[in-house]
Amino acid sequence: MDNRVAIAALVLSATGLVYIAQREGYSEQAYPDPVHGTKVPTAGFGTTGPDIKMGSALPPVRALVRLRADASEKEIALKRCMGDVLLYQHEWDAFVGLAYNTGTTPVCKNNERTGPSTIVRRLQANDHKGACEAILLYDRAGPVIKPQDRCSHPDNRTCRGVWTDRQRLLAMCLGEPMQ
Repeated sequence: MDNRVAIAALVLSATGLVYIAQREGYSEQAYPDPVHGTKVPTAGFGTTGPDIKMGSALPPVRALVRLRADASEKEIALKRCMGDVLLYQHEWDAFVGLAYNTGTTPVCKNNERTGPSTIVRRLQANDHKGACEAILLYDRAGPVIKPQDRCSHPDNRTCRGVWTDRQRLLAMCLGEPMQ
């Protein structure tokens, strides 16, 4: 029996929220985004936005509240783009975790010309394993000019953490233990 439920009924679980918090780490003081620098000041648990500026502080309790609010925004956007699909909780947690890191647009769309992302197309075709495996396609942090720019490339030394995260999200999505 399949225990997947409509995404309309799903919310990020405590496990998913803690995963995001641990992956992002906490910083009370705003710091430059690793890819975009001071153009995207970041504080708390990866929070960005017009109210976060270099020099801003986000104390722990406010940072946790903001983490949940930011994750909720990602959930709303994902529900809109994924349509009426059925998911396990762990699949939902993994897709929200990915969107929290990459933004929802890359998770939802390839681009304006090609339409829905590989994840969305596979979910809509009821290919859940394939949708989970598509998490590994998000293997970059910034522009890719040469193969070594991909975080999955063995010679990459700048974003191995991104690749490790994608492998953990894949395991989460498949309901397997995360290393």
